[in-house]
Amino acid sequence: MTDHTVTPADAYPNYPAVMTPEQLQAMRDHARSDPDGFWLEQARRVHWFTNPTQGFAGSFENDVSINWFADGTLNASVCCIDQHLTEKRDQIALVSQREAEGRSETLTYNDLHERVCRLANALTYLGVHKGERVAICLPMVSEAVISMLACARIGAVHVVLFGGFSADAVAERLVDSGAVAVITGSTAWRGKKAVPYKETMDEALRKAGRNSCVKAMLVVRTSDEAVPMLPGRDYDYHDFVDHFEADFIPVAMNAEDPMFMLYTSGSTGKPKAVVHATGGYMVWAAYTMGMVYTHQPGDVLWCTADVAWITGHTSVVYGPLANGGTTMISDSLPTAGRWLDLIDTYKVSMLFTAPTAVRAMMAEGDAEIHKRDLGSLRLLGVAGEPISPDAWLWYHDVVGKKRCPVADTWWQTETAGVVLGPVPGVQSLKPGSATLPLPGLDVVLVNTDGKREQGAASGALCIARSWPGQCRTIWNDHTRFRQAYFSMMPGLYFTGDGARRDEDGYYWITGRMDDVINIAGHRLGTAEVEDVLGEDHRIIECAAVGVPHAIKGQALVVFAIASQSAVTEVTEQEVSRLIVSQIGRYAAPDAVHLVPDLPRTRSGKIVRRLLRKIACGETETLGDLSALSDASLIETLSASVQKKMQAAATMDDRQADPSGRLAFGGARAVS
Repeated sequence: MTDHTVTPADAYPNYPAVMTPEQLQAMRDHARSDPDGFWLEQARRVHWFTNPTQGFAGSFENDVSINWFADGTLNASVCCIDQHLTEKRDQIALVSQREAEGRSETLTYNDLHERVCRLANALTYLGVHKGERVAICLPMVSEAVISMLACARIGAVHVVLFGGFSADAVAERLVDSGAVAVITGSTAWRGKKAVPYKETMDEALRKAGRNSCVKAMLVVRTSDEAVPMLPGRDYDYHDFVDHFEADFIPVAMNAEDPMFMLYTSGSTGKPKAVVHATGGYMVWAAYTMGMVYTHQPGDVLWCTADVAWITGHTSVVYGPLANGGTTMISDSLPTAGRWLDLIDTYKVSMLFTAPTAVRAMMAEGDAEIHKRDLGSLRLLGVAGEPISPDAWLWYHDVVGKKRCPVADTWWQTETAGVVLGPVPGVQSLKPGSATLPLPGLDVVLVNTDGKREQGAASGALCIARSWPGQCRTIWNDHTRFRQAYFSMMPGLYFTGDGARRDEDGYYWITGRMDDVINIAGHRLGTAEVEDVLGEDHRIIECAAVGVPHAIKGQALVVFAIASQSAVTEVTEQEVSRLIVSQIGRYAAPDAVHLVPDLPRTRSGKIVRRLLRKIACGETETLGDLSALSDASLIETLSASVQKKMQAAATMDDRQADPSGRLAFGGARAVS
């Protein structure tokens, strides 16, 4: 593994650090000695109608209850818009780059206020009340951000759905959430591929039938094509909304009133909607984004995540706007060259993306970077999955030209914002490490006996004390909430991830705990395998998974994507030898598959549970594929793996031929 440390003083003399190392340590000390006092101080980052005087109340034990700032009242849209109108009325709040339409749109804080208020009035006219759910399913256009903020303004709970969901997946979520209204688009384009938002929503509502509570649908025309509308239910968004008054008195929300629900898939069972509360979430979004992505005058933050994911909620909408910054969205295809052009065009100063996108830029080569200026960049960020040290260094050295800190962060839908991550310009950075917990977070490692590890160690990543952004429950299923997050390690929040802590206290995410393979008694983290292969520039990306093995208990299977220039050089045997040489013979894969791509969500996260099923030949029980960016890839991978499994079985039969005529001496080559 690459061992390289970048120190802020040496590497980033011009980076505007938000505090000194001594001030950061003082924050940690305050949070440790007086947690309620610390969080009440952080709560001042947002505007309250009634300032809270209470911090945390609740327990991780027994029934599990989580309550923050209970006596405070506020409104999230006021935190994001109204509180900035006096000083930043004419500052750009939102840049919407609409690739499909060949244009861009910029909204000042005043513009955003007017458009949010018009939609708030329209939703109220349609009968949407405080506490009711509104489903939002839109491409990355201004209306997606406006819709979320308008729901917050009237006290409705927004449920943002991914545009790539199937009709069945949408129907299930509409029924489960009890959504009373829908805001969607007509047809959007991803390159040359049409995404039929309205058609899918219509089909979803037909499938939901009488189980649906939807009374009205607003349709944003995202193309010039005719859109079939159902009289009495469907409304053209702008024809309807634009006539309402551009002012709306925000609804006062208790801190613990639900603000939004967000569906996150588990490896088994139906998708679960985690519920986030208004006060704690807004404080957490403002705090975490303020610590890691501090807006300076003129800064433009481009987080490339879709608003359908938690990264989009916190890093595209609520975090940047709560801090009075400028946030950018784009519906462009995630091609590295095009993204680099957008950075120069819109003078992006903070880029926040996924390791997958970094790998894609690496694959296009350094020459693509050198063609562009990229002089506006001052901070690079990454989240979603662990990034290999090799990719981290390339991102830092080539894209950031060694002058931009890389904020490698770890967090989840359930945590709402950054848990592990650096305060840029203040802390030393280690490629591949998510650094340290932010002040106020009590992160611990727990061993297989349930005991907390001290010092340098590995174990289950847990959090010992609540934090304001923690999700409160799973919608309509608090029992599942307790079982999923608090039963494995009683008294602790169990993240599901494993991690390693080094001698400096820095954390390295080793992957999901179910991604730790036990090969004949040897525990092997799949992230360790992926890091080894990530250092070979001929391999763009890879994923390692464990599968059952009759003798060893588990076996390692690797899926790898070779770069275009090396597609004829890299062989499956060579991949296996590389792993063995760097880790040991016990880590030799039972199979290596060179593939054109990996199954991933639209946000770029690799779906390893599908790779495990494909590697095992369990293609009849793949489950819901609606969140994938390209579901057709599954059939391609399944057919290729099945063909090789059959060939391997034939070879085994020949080796077992009692006549000896077909015997092949020695070990079977890696397939």
